[in-house]
Amino acid sequence: MRADVHRLTMAHPGDVSALDRMIAEGAIRPEEIVAVIGKTEGNGGVNDFTRGYFTLALMQSLARHLRRPAEVLAREIPCVLSGGTEGVLSPHFTVFCRRAGPPAEGPPRLAVGRAFSPPMPAEAVGRRAQVEMVAAAVRAAMADADIEDASEVCFVQVKCPCVTVERAQAAATPPRTADPGRSMAYARAAGAFGVALALFEVPAERLSEEAMLSDFTLQSPRASISSGVEVECNEVVVLGNSRRWSGALAIASRPMADALDFQAVIGCLADLGLRPGEEGIEAALVKCEPDRRGRIRGRRHTMLDDTDINAQRHIRGAVGGLVAGVLGETRLFVSGGAEHQGPDGGGLIALIGRAAD
Repeated sequence: MRADVHRLTMAHPGDVSALDRMIAEGAIRPEEIVAVIGKTEGNGGVNDFTRGYFTLALMQSLARHLRRPAEVLAREIPCVLSGGTEGVLSPHFTVFCRRAGPPAEGPPRLAVGRAFSPPMPAEAVGRRAQVEMVAAAVRAAMADADIEDASEVCFVQVKCPCVTVERAQAAATPPRTADPGRSMAYARAAGAFGVALALFEVPAERLSEEAMLSDFTLQSPRASISSGVEVECNEVVVLGNSRRWSGALAIASRPMADALDFQAVIGCLADLGLRPGEEGIEAALVKCEPDRRGRIRGRRHTMLDDTDINAQRHIRGAVGGLVAGVLGETRLFVSGGAEHQGPDGGGLIALIGRAAD
């Protein structure tokens, strides 16, 4: 197998014209698309409907090209979106494709797998049931990528449902929280625990519901979890390096110790044989979180005290600027809400590039 990655710009949240153009030119075969990960220019919160707007436009476009119902494609092709393009971040989407290729003979190359959990009821959000559902979907995505060894997995992107007021009222039993914003945090925490469980990063007995949003020593440095109203199940994309795959692309990932950890970015570049500012990076995937202790390297920050601008918007802008400065690129997937995803107050970064042998 061979993976290809195409990073495309958008003029507005429903703009998929760049993809339509590449399909018309033959640069992308629609039947080879396995996942899409992108950034839209909404607020990143519960009522960020730019994510659903883009998903609708994407699936309608693919339905025309593939001559299959959009609602069927939406259950086959994960479309993971993060809202909020603060600071220098540019709206964009990255298309992951795979095709049959010659037998792999060289070094490990980029592998891509995808999977969906069954629809998840509101009462399961932030519960052990979600942890198990995500873990099962991660294992299925690994199998889809022909990855048997968890050590070959570098990055797992998950999109989880959240609880809205309407969903809470319709739930068969009371959900863990009826607060939509809080439910997004619980969903991300359970998603991170699910990845940690599937990849054997944390003993299963420690991944309790009580530990969610409480014990931040429990973490998956390879999990990137988003939550939103536009999905009803857990959508999973697994990215790794495997000797069963060929092509020119590879992925490197590292945890970020804090919001200033540019060395993690440089380290990922070095893992790919690249230098800061050098061409060759096809996608950058970042998770970040305001340090809940209110300090960065001993200095006070005010992100958590600002009632005008949400703390997640602060941190996306700050970390986005740092990564953009190192890479010389603004089309970056920088997502806030990194609970249990990498070090507390930090996060993680993954870069996909044309690696040196």
